[in-house]
Amino acid sequence: MTLPSDSHPTVPRRAPSAHQRAPRLPTTDSATGRWLALSAALLGWMFDGAEMGLFSLVGRPAVKDLLNTQDEALVSLWFGIVIAFFLVGAATGGVLFGWLGDRIGRVRAMALSVLTYALFTGLCGFATDAWQVGLLRFIGALGMGGEWSLGVALVMEVWPNRSRALMAALIGAAANVGYLLVGYIALLIGRNMAVVEQSLQAMGLSADTTGELVDNGAWRLLMILGVTPALLTFLIRLFVPESHRWEEEKRQGATTHWAAHDLWGLALGILGPAAIIYLWSTAGAPYALWIRVAGTLAGLAVAVAGYTFPVLRFLQRGGSVQRADQPGVPILYRMVMAACLSGVALVGTWGSAQWAPSYAQKLTEAGIGITSVTEAREQVQIWLAIGAIIGTILAALIGSWLGRRLTYSLMCLTAFGSTVFLYQFHHAYGTSFLVATTFVGICTASFYGWLPLYLPELFPTRVRATAQGFSFNFGRIIAAIGALQAGNLVGMFPHDVPFGGILWKGAYPLACTTISLVYIVGFLLIWCLPETKGQPLPD
Repeated sequence: MTLPSDSHPTVPRRAPSAHQRAPRLPTTDSATGRWLALSAALLGWMFDGAEMGLFSLVGRPAVKDLLNTQDEALVSLWFGIVIAFFLVGAATGGVLFGWLGDRIGRVRAMALSVLTYALFTGLCGFATDAWQVGLLRFIGALGMGGEWSLGVALVMEVWPNRSRALMAALIGAAANVGYLLVGYIALLIGRNMAVVEQSLQAMGLSADTTGELVDNGAWRLLMILGVTPALLTFLIRLFVPESHRWEEEKRQGATTHWAAHDLWGLALGILGPAAIIYLWSTAGAPYALWIRVAGTLAGLAVAVAGYTFPVLRFLQRGGSVQRADQPGVPILYRMVMAACLSGVALVGTWGSAQWAPSYAQKLTEAGIGITSVTEAREQVQIWLAIGAIIGTILAALIGSWLGRRLTYSLMCLTAFGSTVFLYQFHHAYGTSFLVATTFVGICTASFYGWLPLYLPELFPTRVRATAQGFSFNFGRIIAAIGALQAGNLVGMFPHDVPFGGILWKGAYPLACTTISLVYIVGFLLIWCLPETKGQPLPD
């Protein structure tokens, strides 16, 4: 005799756990996961480029407004100081958020980095003094420097080796799309200022507040719009899956070798670049040149020691993948040398190429060229960005074809030649100036398509975010020195200078030409690091 079917004893089902009930993200092993990671990173880099382009576009009118002066030497000095604060902040953030990315995961750290740079860029629109802009740019740049290293680590880890050149090209191009976008937005606002004022007043703003937002090239309004990328953080946390390479390192326990107290080394390391900025930015200070040079070298030594300290301690705790009798030496050597390569590119960009919009504005203020002052500045930025998009894509593809080292050497030569061509052979604003500007954009920005291709290939997964964050962003400290020198050189050589049988154009042209000599250093330096063409990404 059998029981009826409904009388059979049954085993009660266990209620699903909260983890089981939660929607599961696609993994980065899947095509969907890879595309989500790439999309989030590209948007992050695009907003990075917009933030960087923003200050080169509005920095000069912002400084003039806040200082309430027409003294060009003073404006150039403070413009250089604020850029230096930004660059040091990005260098610090590259290590800080890179450390977070290696410790808690690429995706969570990337969301925090985007939120940081968005909020503090927006706060710049409420500054009442130049030093406040410098401080806010420093804090915002912490997130910007971190976002670059985290996004590169995430994308390069989840896409296959054969896609690395294309990924690097997209990385470099995305940042310059943002640089281009902010130029167009500024141009659009400038041409429709009356409509912008009416719209702001329709939102309930007073006439005085509206006037303050749109005066002096609408720099305050543009800075406040910089808070927009904060929305990206919610998309990153909701949809972007974590790197499976990092998750494997976490399962093996490698992430536990990172310790929060090691970040005291990073905090002390900031004192080095702070001293450098003080030595070179104090107008009329009674410091001899040898004191400034010695202080700069000492400051760099302090910065290198402090910024590499978290990685050194990680390797000493067992995170090294090198021989036990020589823990971490190759990794630290590669970090420092790669930082020098990045420094060459960044010094050239911030000490010469990024001054092109200000130089164009200066020419139109003097009546040399037929256009409005603000449109000259914005058009130069747009054509720089167009050239940069082309240059970054070409550099990554050529690097995959010719090899990393030869490509870098060729980039150095073309960047130097194009910079000299722009600043020494174009002294009026017009079509020829814009063509030369585009060529400068192609050549000087090409490094930003090459660096995301090469840097991830130098470091293993367990230290990749921190190591390449240092390598790319520490170069910004070197660039900060270059940016300060550009400002000093403008005041030091206000007139044309005869040298070698050539009459070199003074002020902006001579300052930027002098800074571009750094590319000759890079031409030689690349041969101190290994060729990685055709090799898989290190585990």
